Amino acid sequence: MPRLLLAGAGHAHMAVMAAIPELVAKGHQVTAIGPGERHYYSGMGPGMLGGTYQPEEISFPVRDMVESRGGVFLQDKVATIDPARHVVILESGHEEPYDVLSCNLGSFVPQDMIVDNPGEIEKDDASRAVFPAKPIEQLWNARRRIRELARDRPVRVGVCGGGPAALEIAGNAWSAGRENGGKGCVVQMFVGGKLLRTMPEKVRRLAGKALLERGIEVMEGSYVRSVQTGEVLLENGQRYAQDVIFLALGVRPSPVFRASGLKVSEDGGLLVGQYLQSLSHPDIFGGGDCITFAPGPLAKVGVYAVRQNPVLLHNLQAQLQGRSLKTFDPGGAYLLIFNIGKGQGILHKSGIAFGGRAAFWIKDYIDRKFIKKFLPNAPSGTH
Repeated sequence: MPRLLLAGAGHAHMAVMAAIPELVAKGHQVTAIGPGERHYYSGMGPGMLGGTYQPEEISFPVRDMVESRGGVFLQDKVATIDPARHVVILESGHEEPYDVLSCNLGSFVPQDMIVDNPGEIEKDDASRAVFPAKPIEQLWNARRRIRELARDRPVRVGVCGGGPAALEIAGNAWSAGRENGGKGCVVQMFVGGKLLRTMPEKVRRLAGKALLERGIEVMEGSYVRSVQTGEVLLENGQRYAQDVIFLALGVRPSPVFRASGLKVSEDGGLLVGQYLQSLSHPDIFGGGDCITFAPGPLAKVGVYAVRQNPVLLHNLQAQLQGRSLKTFDPGGAYLLIFNIGKGQGILHKSGIAFGGRAAFWIKDYIDRKFIKKFLPNAPSGTH
């Protein structure tokens, strides 16, 4: 029985997981590996921080999605891949064999600038003071921490980063501190260069105006050197006391591929070609943030994982059955909407940009539709 192994149960694997009954009916064995029973949708994570969504509203019950459709789910993390033996070695020590492997291992926020307590970032509760933008579920603990502190006094919140994730976190942290009579948050963004430097000027103006209206201070001109519990230190020597610190300084692909000796890009992403197929091992495929698309690097945005879904599904089936593969076309301009908290958003696509409630409503509708589409009880034919 040909074995399809899904390393990661994220956005790019949703269509494959939905099609497990068809794969099983064709005589394939499907196994998925994930670190938890639920997978959190990154596009709605800041909304969870700000109180718009509960955790169950922004996550997929991936164990149920796999098992209810006839697949096998292993709750574990991938340590390395041994392509010569066609096995994936898990952190538990278990070795899982495959005939075709698809990787959707995501990305992580570098945490080497935390200087005082290496174990701080591993705490799985709301008592800690430093939170990375990923994993998404940790934003729920950050929310609990902010609300706890805001009962007694304004909370000092430092957001390290000046990109879209930092903007959304700053706006939603500000919102969290004002819920249910909270004393609020004093939010500072440490952006180093310029806020949203890769975005069009109109989007940057809208973001700057929204932050100014909320009293969120944007600190430009010096990058963050290090953080420790209670403090952000900049390269210019200035120190800023903080109660809660967020790290949103960009992401890197999973380190698994480099450790496994696969062909990778400079940042360690699995290097794939036009078929989303490894350039060094044709029985390995990948999608989402963990890959580097050799024909042209893609931005680390969820829209590409969503667009990769049908191509990955086709190509994994084709590889199992010896059929021809389909080319992945990244497509043109995509809709980008930032959730900046309190039911407000900023929308941008092809030169059009506007902010306000309408922008958030559009994002909320699209995000909820995506979640609903792939749930276990989704009507057949919706994916």
